[in-house]
Amino acid sequence: MAVYKGEVQVDTCAGRPDYIDITPQVRQIVADSGIKEGTVTVISKHSTCAVFFEEWDHDVAPNGESFLQMDLDDGLEKIFPEQHDWKYYRYPGLEHFKEVESWPNPESWLPGGDRRMLWNCDGHLRSTIIGSNAVFEVLDGKINMGVTGYIFFVDYDRTRERTRTARVVVMGE
Repeated sequence: MAVYKGEVQVDTCAGRPDYIDITPQVRQIVADSGIKEGTVTVISKHSTCAVFFEEWDHDVAPNGESFLQMDLDDGLEKIFPEQHDWKYYRYPGLEHFKEVESWPNPESWLPGGDRRMLWNCDGHLRSTIIGSNAVFEVLDGKINMGVTGYIFFVDYDRTRERTRTARVVVMGE
């Protein structure tokens, strides 16, 4: 059995969940692998990000979000409202703040020492229920999925812009 690994890097925005279609990059990694039969696993490296398989619904709001993404956001907002204080959440607690402030380069986590940059409990919980990875069949050297299916990477942490990474592992013959 052969194993081939690649990465997809994406830049995410601040202020809202950011859904990114990574299907073309994953298809290219599968093609580059030379593997004809097996599986491909797409894995988020981040605890506030998720990977999932969904239809592209062709209906898009003026801000560029698809209706399915907006409906998913609306449902998740009912379960885990955005964190703007400790009204609904205990995380992050004071011990977590102290730990982050002790890390090398705490400015990258807490710009200007602003502890509100860690108010992302909703992002952690949303990504937990959506899932951090997805597995697909590789058949005849291609991802075996329907015509309207796409692989989405989503960053639920809206506190700041970032560069995020998904690992792609292709295994098979």
